[in-house]
Amino acid sequence: MSLDQPSRRALVTGLVGALGGGAYFLTRSGDTATQEQVSSFHSSDETSAFGIDLTGKPIMGSPDAPIQIYYWTDFQCPFCEQFERETLPELVPEYVESGDVRIVFISLPYFGEDSMTAAVASKCVWDQVRDAEPSAYWNWHTAIFEEQGEKNSGWASSENLLEYTRSVDGVDADALETCLDERRSTLETQVNADAEKARSLGVSGTPTFAIVNREAGATETLVGAQPKTRFDEAIERVQNE
Repeated sequence: MSLDQPSRRALVTGLVGALGGGAYFLTRSGDTATQEQVSSFHSSDETSAFGIDLTGKPIMGSPDAPIQIYYWTDFQCPFCEQFERETLPELVPEYVESGDVRIVFISLPYFGEDSMTAAVASKCVWDQVRDAEPSAYWNWHTAIFEEQGEKNSGWASSENLLEYTRSVDGVDADALETCLDERRSTLETQVNADAEKARSLGVSGTPTFAIVNREAGATETLVGAQPKTRFDEAIERVQNE
């Protein structure tokens, strides 16, 4: 099974549609927004729809959620940052916290070496916290997006990622450094396998979303920094299948 090939028109439509209106970050600092709106995280070793191996991927929401959203993202992608700032804070309380949707985060290093470094670091952090304190992954994830600079400007180098990590509650920067030094090659292989699988499904950029009814198999695809209304429509369609 494959996803529809994302189109430039869909991307542009999503970006224009998402520019209006106020929004806020789900931030890392233990503030009220974070505590009230960030759902729990869990891991899985299943192979799910489209043959995607969920091992090593952070998953937000209930393991039993009937709707699953695959979210291909790059920490250097400005439209991913826009989605996380404007749309995700609206999706989480309505769909994730209610138990209707879970979101699978899949790194797709679209913009080169620094994107790969951030993707590997993300895997390191998830491996570090997933058993003891999985919610700490969100602290780190949002911290990195908050630091986003110009693509390939060096902001996402190993050194800078370690520096950002030192301010993140629940994540050990020294352990991250060790992981980057000792496991980078292995984790790059995993990221590349995920990227190859994404390409086989027609995913050619970030952010891309596949909204799937896990029982019926009905699927909707969205591309770009889409507003919540587009997710509302897609979720309703797959629920009605």
